[in-house]
Amino acid sequence: MEEERCGLVCQAPEPYPPVRAEGRNPRYGAAMLDNMGGNCSEMSTVGRYLYAQMVTAGMPEVAEALRELSIVEMHHLHIFGTLAVQLGMDPRLWSVRQGRRCWWSPEYLQYPRRLGPILQYALREEQAAIRKYENQLRWIRDGSIVEQLRRILQDEQIHVELLTTLWDSYAAADLPPGRC
Repeated sequence: MEEERCGLVCQAPEPYPPVRAEGRNPRYGAAMLDNMGGNCSEMSTVGRYLYAQMVTAGMPEVAEALRELSIVEMHHLHIFGTLAVQLGMDPRLWSVRQGRRCWWSPEYLQYPRRLGPILQYALREEQAAIRKYENQLRWIRDGSIVEQLRRILQDEQIHVELLTTLWDSYAAADLPPGRC
């Protein structure tokens, strides 16, 4: 189902595939946990958009776009959590690094208050998520996870396009020449 409210398109029109891993796999499960609660994760993205929505409340169109993006990212968070459970992991907001659990932290986030830096930060992090998921596609062999990653990547590309449009429409006027 396409996410469109107030004229915003924040996700691809294709439906998400069924969320079902082919079996338990700790390596894949660790990747899904990192997608949920790592530094570059859906939880970080939700937190980033929640904060940005609040500080852009004086720009209703921007705040609404950020709110809608956060809703799609929460859906991705749920998908990765469901996959983590199916892969045999506890879906807490943590990642596994060198065999140790690292809890998600709001310290992972930056907290810019001006629109230009907010949008630059969001674009940079969406692009990092795209690279991360594309990398996972190179080594994950579970067909269902691959389908989910491909579908989520479609949304992330739309997020980059929407954020770029917001940048072009609003942020350039918010930045002094030569500053980000």
